Amino acid sequence: MPSQVLTTQTLGVDTFVALLRAHAEVTRELNGRLSAQHGLTLSDFEVLLRLARAPERRLRRVDLATQVLLTASGITRLLDGLERQGYVERAACDSDRRVVYAVLTDRGLEKLVEAAATHFAEVEALFGSRFDDAELDELGALLTRLTSDGTPDCAAPDEAAA
Repeated sequence: MPSQVLTTQTLGVDTFVALLRAHAEVTRELNGRLSAQHGLTLSDFEVLLRLARAPERRLRRVDLATQVLLTASGITRLLDGLERQGYVERAACDSDRRVVYAVLTDRGLEKLVEAAATHFAEVEALFGSRFDDAELDELGALLTRLTSDGTPDCAAPDEAAA
């Protein structure tokens, strides 16, 4: 009986495994390209993009961590690296000394715009070569159903350059 449980899986489990494998492969490929071409990881890129889209190009560090699905220590390590490169800086909150903001610098925005030009094209090519528009609409709708609030959380490519 135990061996049957381990070898027989439901369609849901098989689909979940396929999702994990696809995510790992696509992430590895895009991360490698982004790193080789621009010296950024996918996480770095996402943080820069979210800061570029935020009012005044700033977010509380705790809110940024939530948005990019990192722990407090994870966002600290990531932001420390971006700060060393001059892409992000810390800013204090005037009304609450406990609050620290991450702020996108002009240099960080320039790096984001440079990286976005190739990264978004590579994402589009990766998906566009495997799916037609109807399939992309369906896939997007299906994956959005897995999110906690059922809404997509993505940035339009042209917003990075704004």
